[in-house]
Amino acid sequence: MTVPRAADRAQAGVVATFDEHVGLGAIALDDGREVAFHATQLADGSRRVQEGVRVTARVVRWHRGELEATMVTKA
Repeated sequence: MTVPRAADRAQAGVVATFDEHVGLGAIALDDGREVAFHATQLADGSRRVQEGVRVTARVVRWHRGELEATMVTKA
């Protein structure tokens, strides 16, 4: 199991893509970065979200340096 390093504060953005068949998506953050997320990180437990929805999320850096969104909450 991969353990994330310290998380940044919550950041806002828009769901850019989401494939509900595999549960993977990407968030275009307001600062211009794009980060991946998995449906299990949706805070409401719904496992799906529409593209274009405003969200907030914590961005963590995994051991390989890749960024990923956690605790994704619809704004």
